[in-house]
Amino acid sequence: MLALALPILFLHVDYQPGFTVHTGTASEHIVLSDLALLVVGATALVAGVRRGFAPLRAGLPIWIAGGIFLADVGAASIYPKLWASGYETSTHAVTAAKFAEYALLAVAVPLLLRTRRDVQLVVGALIAWSIAATVAGVAQIFGADILEAWTAGRRQPSFLGHHDFAALSGAALAICLVGIALRPVWRPRTAVLAAAGVSGMIGIVISASTADAAGLAIAAAALLLGARLRGWLDRRRALAIAAITAVVLGGVFVMRAGEINQFLRFVGIERAKVEQNGVQSYVQRTLLVYIGWRIFEDNPIGGAGWQASSEQRVYGPYLPAAHREFPGTPALAFPSPQHPWGVQNAYVQAMSDLGVVGLIAFLGLLATALAVAARAALRAPPAVAVTALVALVWLVVVMGVLSALGLVAGIPSDALLWLSLGFCVLAAGGRELVRA
Repeated sequence: MLALALPILFLHVDYQPGFTVHTGTASEHIVLSDLALLVVGATALVAGVRRGFAPLRAGLPIWIAGGIFLADVGAASIYPKLWASGYETSTHAVTAAKFAEYALLAVAVPLLLRTRRDVQLVVGALIAWSIAATVAGVAQIFGADILEAWTAGRRQPSFLGHHDFAALSGAALAICLVGIALRPVWRPRTAVLAAAGVSGMIGIVISASTADAAGLAIAAAALLLGARLRGWLDRRRALAIAAITAVVLGGVFVMRAGEINQFLRFVGIERAKVEQNGVQSYVQRTLLVYIGWRIFEDNPIGGAGWQASSEQRVYGPYLPAAHREFPGTPALAFPSPQHPWGVQNAYVQAMSDLGVVGLIAFLGLLATALAVAARAALRAPPAVAVTALVALVWLVVVMGVLSALGLVAGIPSDALLWLSLGFCVLAAGGRELVRA
């Protein structure tokens, strides 16, 4: 069931059938991925009743950290109403519930995946879907007018959206990199690793997400260190991993060269400074981070409220200062009722929406998961360490992607985040993974 759900979870909401449910003053659009999550959650519950809930025990630190973070998100969708009459509690409480819904994936992974064969099935499904996404992206970049493709020759969204496409591709490439690093103790089929590597590399380059590329570079460094400490890495395989990472970074740089050049001009590194004729991605993200930071400065403890940074009453007072700080930037780059945009950086949004309390809770969850995965990667038997390293690389990759995405409910990157956390728990208690 988890393997079957992955293609649905890694599909843009615009391509999913759905219906709207009205609850009082709020309404929620239910899509296929919501139903898939509920089915996966129900299946995990049945598996737990039949086979026991013991696999969850090893993830206690992650469950505590995740519970604190999600509780803070839930509280932040309610308490702003105490001082801000314009805050739409009913609407934001629904999105907070949908954001928390994806945590079912973290619980489902250790309950459903009990052996290596189970893990291989799910990982195989992810690789297959990455191949499909990359094929769609290649068709788009060569001019196929499908799935809201961008201009031929430019970065493409496939059927996920640029950053989510990059996240899925990064997850596939991570499997290949772990396979190369752990070749002495893990020998998956060469064709599978090659498929994961090729689709992942091409997908990241086509999506051209610099945030994902940065996360991949850090993840590759962590993988090299972990494999080296276990004594499983030689110079030849280390060079292969470094070369693959360098090729991906170079490809992304080439795809985004124009925007990088515009950003360098904006910050004054390039001498020739020209007025912008269109919205430049890096300039706009810097602008939105600036607004998010200003919101945090005025709401440092508990933030302005869950998703409040997308409301005009919250970001509106900072627009005049933003126009002064970013002169010559097109009006479309600034948030407006027609284009709320949001902060588009999960860490800054955690500050602006949830305050320092929420930021600590969010970073605490990520740090706890990294520690759990790293411990298993360095101490567990090889069959378990493989899962731990895959989880570790996935988590670092998605942390990079989140620097270009906000805390948004129901997107594929959320699915990868909670899948990564589930795999961290799986590795922490993965004694059964030594079974076929």
